[in-house]
Amino acid sequence: MSTAPHPLLVRARHLATEVLAPWAEQVDQESVPTSHIEALKASGLLGATAPMAYGGSAAPAAVVREIAEILAGSCCSTWFVQTQHNAPLKTLVESELPIREQLLRRLAEGELLSGVAYSHLRAFPRVPVRVTPESGGVRFDGRVAWYTGWGLNDVMMLAGVTAENEVLFAFTEARERPGVRPSHPMRLAALTAARTVSLDLTGLWVPEDAIALRTSYEKWSAADRAKSANANPAVFGVAHAALQILEEAGERDTKETGRALRIRLDRVRRQAYALADHPVPHEYIEERLAYRTQAHHLMRAATTAALVAGGGRSMALGSRAQRLAREGMFLLVQGQTAETRAAHLGSLADSC
Repeated sequence: MSTAPHPLLVRARHLATEVLAPWAEQVDQESVPTSHIEALKASGLLGATAPMAYGGSAAPAAVVREIAEILAGSCCSTWFVQTQHNAPLKTLVESELPIREQLLRRLAEGELLSGVAYSHLRAFPRVPVRVTPESGGVRFDGRVAWYTGWGLNDVMMLAGVTAENEVLFAFTEARERPGVRPSHPMRLAALTAARTVSLDLTGLWVPEDAIALRTSYEKWSAADRAKSANANPAVFGVAHAALQILEEAGERDTKETGRALRIRLDRVRRQAYALADHPVPHEYIEERLAYRTQAHHLMRAATTAALVAGGGRSMALGSRAQRLAREGMFLLVQGQTAETRAAHLGSLADSC
């Protein structure tokens, strides 16, 4: 007997089919529209991982991963804005500070969309953003190199490092004001539509009750490295979307290529997710990195095959295959750490 699909997956597929995919090529050349964000907020997907007591769905990890695959495969730019919301939600779920009660339900129910500004922490011991105590709160000074969703997010989770090398995360409004100056939106080879800017912070004051987390850099970094070692579900989403192009083609050799790649991709997906579900996140790091790298290689093969199958048509900016190939290129470096970069480069050298 087959079981009914999880309600969130039904909503994700409906959103992908009816809202995201039909406009993906246009969005790619322009910008993620506010209508996409409003549809996300109304879908219930933003609270997938939040507790039911706070308006979330407490969905299993497998469901959360499949949601990411569906959204990324239909419109990677919209997925990338949406996925920023997950880390703030997780931080609030685990927080014991007052901000949890102030924001968790509002984020879980989709009233607010949150972005993140913490990738600069990976530059340590260099400190792009410094945090210092100041009159009932803290002030942030420095530069956030990458902030996605500007103009779409309501709030952002901002991180910096104190003089004692403590990592501090706090919530603040995602808008320009004294202390926060955004750059012009970046023009990127892929996902320009996700509205990424850099932020100059000059004495941005945040009250004490907006702080969500204080922890040592070592503890935060260990958790970040372990999480980054796992395969990104968006990689499988983009790869499967490219394989769909091959399988819809009329040529026999194109379909056979698609079927062969799908068998390999599905095997790597099963093995990568089995490791992601392992109860000890710091174990099997080499194996996790290996499957992460294999997933990237297969995504690249799938998107390349879709380009080749399209011939000269693939060079048009409106080509679905070209969009997926550029989105795949973006995913090669998204969330990259020193360990993931070394593993990926090593696998490329070995394959030559």
